[in-house]
Amino acid sequence: MLKEIIISIQAYGAAHRFIKAHKLWKWIIVPGFLYMLLFITGMYFFSQSANNAIEWIALKTGLKRWLDTLDSGFLGFIFTMGSMLLWILLMLFYFSLFKYLFLIIGSPLFAYLSEKTESILENKDFPFNTSQFLKDIVRGIKLAIRNSLWQTVYVLSIIFLSLIPLLGWLTPFLALILECYYYGFSMLDYSMERHKKSASESIAFVSAHKGLAIGNGIVFYLFHLLPVIGWILAPAYAVVAATLSIYPLKKEALEKIQNNHG
Repeated sequence: MLKEIIISIQAYGAAHRFIKAHKLWKWIIVPGFLYMLLFITGMYFFSQSANNAIEWIALKTGLKRWLDTLDSGFLGFIFTMGSMLLWILLMLFYFSLFKYLFLIIGSPLFAYLSEKTESILENKDFPFNTSQFLKDIVRGIKLAIRNSLWQTVYVLSIIFLSLIPLLGWLTPFLALILECYYYGFSMLDYSMERHKKSASESIAFVSAHKGLAIGNGIVFYLFHLLPVIGWILAPAYAVVAATLSIYPLKKEALEKIQNNHG
């Protein structure tokens, strides 16, 4: 898995060179600018909502009142750390829902960018079929909903785990790895979708190559540490990087999956 994570991370460097060489900037900037605006707006309201949720929980459970009566510095520290971790988890949960909404909205454009990348790699054009294109969009939406439901179940479990003192401090890391995996999953799926692979075949492929998905998601989130420019470049770079990382493994892996199903 570690080797695949490294391959997926290195694919971002290859993606940058690929985008520059083939002048794909218009397919990067337009969706990236839209993503940036939605990201800024969403994070502002998500942050307010997370603060209100934590405050509501503390008041309704009587936890804040209880801590005030004890006047214990250690317990106050534990509560502050727990609140901070819960805030991070809620933000990751909110961002996860925002991510799937954006993936559904941007699915046609991202699918085209992935196709454009592979057509350049193979030096051939993929014929456009309106009926198949619409089917692919529906399939992509279904898979996004499926992933969002599974991720929601896992994140809610992690949120409950975060309420356990000390052990809960590990939960943001678990939630982030989970988030990276499912985002990378969506990026890799565009290649699966283009080659008419079913959702079950796509799931089998990504399950066999978890490192590619996690690595892709890790760099996507690291991009968010670079304000504005990182937010604009993150989504489209992730698509191109995923296509490049999957390309050398794709034919061999798909043949194995087909043999297993055969």
